[in-house]
Amino acid sequence: MNPLARRTGHDGRSSLKPLSRVLSWPGLLLLLLPLAATAQTAPASGYQLPPKALQAIVDAPRPPQMFTSPKRDRVALVQTPSLPSIEVVAQPELKLAGLRIHPRTRAQSRFAFGTGLSLLDIASGKTSNVEGLPAPLSLATLEWSPDQRWIAFNRVDSASGANELWLVEVEQRRAHKLVSGLNTVSGRGYAWMPDSRRLLVQLQPEGQGEAPPMNATPTGPAVQETEISATVRQIRTYQDLLRNESDARVFEYYLRSQLATVDLAGAVVRAGAPQLYLAATPSPDGRHVLATRVERPFSYQVPVSMFGHRIEVLAPDGKFEHEIARLPLVDGLPTGNDAVPTGVREIAWRGDAPATLVWAEAQDGGDPARKTDIRDAVMMQAAPFERPPQTLMRLGARYAGAHWGRGDLALVDEFWWKTRQTRQWRIAPDHGDRAPELVFEGLSEDRYNDPGEPVSTRDANGQRRLLTTADGASLFYIGQGASPEGDRPFLDRYDLADKQRTRLFHSQAPYYEAPQVVLDDQGKRLLTLREAPTEPGNLYLRDLSASAAVPVALTRFAHPTPQLKDIKKEQIRYSRADGVALTADLYLPPGFDAKRDGPLPLLMYAYPAEFKSAAAASQVTGSPYRFNAVSFWGPLPYLAMGYAVLDNPSMPIVGEGEREPNDTYIEQLTSSAQAAVDEVVRRGVADRERIAVSGHSYGAFMTANLLAHTRLFKAGIARSGAYNRTLTPFGFQAEERNYWQAESTYQAMSPFNYADKIKDPLLLIHGEQDNNSGTFPIQSERLFAAIKGLGGKARLVMLPNESHGYRARESILHMLAETNRWLDQYVKNAKPEASASAKPAQKRAAKGAVKPAAK
Repeated sequence: MNPLARRTGHDGRSSLKPLSRVLSWPGLLLLLLPLAATAQTAPASGYQLPPKALQAIVDAPRPPQMFTSPKRDRVALVQTPSLPSIEVVAQPELKLAGLRIHPRTRAQSRFAFGTGLSLLDIASGKTSNVEGLPAPLSLATLEWSPDQRWIAFNRVDSASGANELWLVEVEQRRAHKLVSGLNTVSGRGYAWMPDSRRLLVQLQPEGQGEAPPMNATPTGPAVQETEISATVRQIRTYQDLLRNESDARVFEYYLRSQLATVDLAGAVVRAGAPQLYLAATPSPDGRHVLATRVERPFSYQVPVSMFGHRIEVLAPDGKFEHEIARLPLVDGLPTGNDAVPTGVREIAWRGDAPATLVWAEAQDGGDPARKTDIRDAVMMQAAPFERPPQTLMRLGARYAGAHWGRGDLALVDEFWWKTRQTRQWRIAPDHGDRAPELVFEGLSEDRYNDPGEPVSTRDANGQRRLLTTADGASLFYIGQGASPEGDRPFLDRYDLADKQRTRLFHSQAPYYEAPQVVLDDQGKRLLTLREAPTEPGNLYLRDLSASAAVPVALTRFAHPTPQLKDIKKEQIRYSRADGVALTADLYLPPGFDAKRDGPLPLLMYAYPAEFKSAAAASQVTGSPYRFNAVSFWGPLPYLAMGYAVLDNPSMPIVGEGEREPNDTYIEQLTSSAQAAVDEVVRRGVADRERIAVSGHSYGAFMTANLLAHTRLFKAGIARSGAYNRTLTPFGFQAEERNYWQAESTYQAMSPFNYADKIKDPLLLIHGEQDNNSGTFPIQSERLFAAIKGLGGKARLVMLPNESHGYRARESILHMLAETNRWLDQYVKNAKPEASASAKPAQKRAAKGAVKPAAK
């Protein structure tokens, strides 16, 4: 169910992914990494350039980000930037308590900023430019005012050190600077007050002086100590942590901010004294501010999100009103992905009430192993906070957010990772005597039965509220529409009385058309994003009241890579040996004909996923009608170099019932890879002797394991992965158990332990400043050293100043150059194995190419 759909990082805990408020194109998150001119030649020891066909993909234009207005009649278009140069990416960056900070701008360290801003009128389809914008624009974030008369945006310019708040007067389409000196180290740094006449801001404190030196003369050693405990407290492997008291003082200096309000004329009223604020949010009525600030003691083991917090309510002038909670340092959690800290968590204002706070509190000590019927209590407390909090609802799983509508209508989500069980309830928050009604119950991984996300819109105070029909009797849901035919996005109307759904819109072939915004309260006018394999995504206005009405195009973005417009894409289906159905996207170069041209060298690019049922793992993913967007980040650029590409082939790791998926990880992984290879060979599009495998992060981990346990591939390219699971002993990806609970699984899954079995060339690429949990650069360094010491073939490329996702144009071009050279040398132009010790080609082709999994 999408409200509870989860995303997992390579080594991070699962996290809820809310319905996006920003319209975006596939891959935009990666493409938003910004293109400055670079030299056309480079010395052999420096940054390398790939062939011009690959350079053209890096330099291809990108579509803008889009922000709809509260009244849903306008869209702000922010031009997507090109990639920054390494000179920009190499600017000073502080790594403190899990944060990355640009010290000059007092902002979160980032390098991608919007380069243009315009306004689209939905009714007329006309786009207007905004005058008075700064140069460079350097737009970081943007928010419409509740009354839609203004747009606020944050400008962060590293060259000048500016961190500013700007305003756009919408009717006049003119911008001006409102205030300088924002602090955006934590959060956006500004929020509209409900009157649309003021903004709550976080400013850099006045008179703070120079920052403490990072490497001050030590005053003593950094000391840590544990206490004997019968409870296991797991700590994930975090990056960028504080190391000593010197780091702690620098962290405090940059995090400290001054709360204030600023009016449309730029008059600033400071609120209280500067504090270590993580967040500050005005109440819907504008009379209160929910503030969260960090308190000592700090930790050398966990990031700032787990430090001690004080949650309190302030008046807009900074006067203290009420303390909600003082939360201690969380130095670890019980075992399991359903483990949470005790005390107040996920606190927020109730969107449909003047000033009411809602939060969750674990009733099982935060420990999923504890047997209890009630896991979480949802609490509610209204201003003036004189009465104690009341229990809004008790849940049998973890609270996963709420959608507010009115006093008799709200939706509450709950989720339990262990079983993937998800539920959505309807409650009446102002009527405690009414029992919750179940709206939906299912499994988060069951995409075919996902009911979608409830549609919301902004009210007069700027708060998100459930969109209901004019009579208040129905809601709307937008969903991905997964099906055996592929994803077919939809819009449904849900009747609150009889709980029946009426389908108002369903994407139809030969397009992939995704609803973005419902423009009226009857669901008759709809803003969609439509694309096709040869047509990039564009906004369309649909009138659903007339079935024959032709959708009206509002934007007309050109194909970014017309030289690859005629690539061929097919969504293929096949099965692995145990009967699990698999899906992949097969791409072929323009003009290729298998019967005429014969099989091609092929690049496979994948990312494994865990499931609790084979049925869910077998569901079709993706759509054959999506735009063939060729991003420099994935495998598709190599179509321009004459390769076939198998993108996102299913690599499900299934653990049904009480079985853990990872206990048979190697067997399932190699079986999925074998099935994919057999299928592309059967189709005649790939040469079994010229297939490579690649992946990023957990896909890199997959790549190394496939080379260690099979001879299916002539080469591998692994980017920013982890290869030794003893270095992530308290869990990784979706693995809940720690190393001591599942030692054999951790050992068997670590390709480092089988480095002597890696007989095919492996290219390892890693950012020197990787900030992702678990994928320390040492992971690639140690695997390379092991392969080298054992006589294997590997190449290690460490990209300076790069994080888990690479940002500089020079780095991206070098990544493509290295990958292309590796593929050409070891795949496209692979020499037959001739030595007596090598595995004969005919044996490699046999299904016995999969090595037995280690026990």
